[in-house]
Amino acid sequence: MKGGQTKNAALTTTLAFHYQVLIGLEQCFVMQEGQSVWFEKDGDVSLIGESARESKQTEVKDYANALTDNHENLWKTLKNWVASEFKHEDYGALVLHTTQEFGANTSLKEWNKKNAEERFKTLKEIVNKRTKKELTAKKPKRIVTLQKLVMGTDEKQLKEVLAKIVLFTETDDEEAITSKIYNRLDGFIPKMNQPSFIEALIGFVYKKADQEKWEITKKDFDSKREELTSIYCPRPFTIPTFSLRDATEEELETHEDALFVKKINNIEYSEVIPEALGNWIELHNSLNEELDGTPQFHATAKRYKQQLIRRFKRKYTTAKRKSGNTILKSQDLYDKVIDEQPFGIKGYQNPDFVFKNGLIHDAMDDDERDIKWRIEDE
Repeated sequence: MKGGQTKNAALTTTLAFHYQVLIGLEQCFVMQEGQSVWFEKDGDVSLIGESARESKQTEVKDYANALTDNHENLWKTLKNWVASEFKHEDYGALVLHTTQEFGANTSLKEWNKKNAEERFKTLKEIVNKRTKKELTAKKPKRIVTLQKLVMGTDEKQLKEVLAKIVLFTETDDEEAITSKIYNRLDGFIPKMNQPSFIEALIGFVYKKADQEKWEITKKDFDSKREELTSIYCPRPFTIPTFSLRDATEEELETHEDALFVKKINNIEYSEVIPEALGNWIELHNSLNEELDGTPQFHATAKRYKQQLIRRFKRKYTTAKRKSGNTILKSQDLYDKVIDEQPFGIKGYQNPDFVFKNGLIHDAMDDDERDIKWRIEDE
């Protein structure tokens, strides 16, 4: 029996944690530029922006019983938010996200309409209903201990915290929140592919956890969505128009310190920089265009770049085996790669030279990739 209870308790904990992840995933869909979703940073789910005003911390609770004046859910959450190690200054909002409905006689129903002073008064009135015996007991009830800890907080600090708290009650349960996430896919992911899409997205969220942090940035989330969209909704996309042009003097000056430009200068090949920069700018302009099938185009560009890098590394290894002047060998490698006919890829059978070369320069511009034009003799 005990073994069964342990398994049931573990299952309950696992399901509760999965519900928390779904809430975080739902927040990922509404992230703005500069924001990221964190799990287990300062609590269950944190939406971190560039300022406190754009950030909120959410405690996710799934309870069957009602939220009453003396429910542990409320007071335990308050205790966490007034703790000295919790930096409430980092957040503009503190949200208690609970599946509970308000109890019939609770004084918390108008909480979200009250100011900090009124909220403080509400809590004080709740605790004042405790008898002297309850408050002074050697072994007080857990809820009494929590209430004493909260109300024993410095009044100014407590009111600062109370001003930020939002009680979000009767929230969607796991089934409802999952359904809401599915609804976000309607119109661009076929119904039959939606379960696989969501499972892959949830798997992505779990895989982002490591020993130091569990963060989902908007950039990473958008990139993953584009990748999955290209898999589960494969369809033709509008191919942007590319112009083969040299960069202007102003563009050359603006980007003279770009990493890929420096790598070209390292092989003393400055005369090709105007065309290289022009290709790179055209590529980024195409990625920023809002065309039909944009996610598919982005995913295709990502796959194409990966294949380009693999091909480049083989050419680089071959070039290293040849004897001769380092600079001349490096320039020959550059010419061979840039002049090579673009290869086709699923969805884009005849890529433009500008697209291909813009991507190789973009790969060179990534300081996390160990690729360069200069051939270093061993």
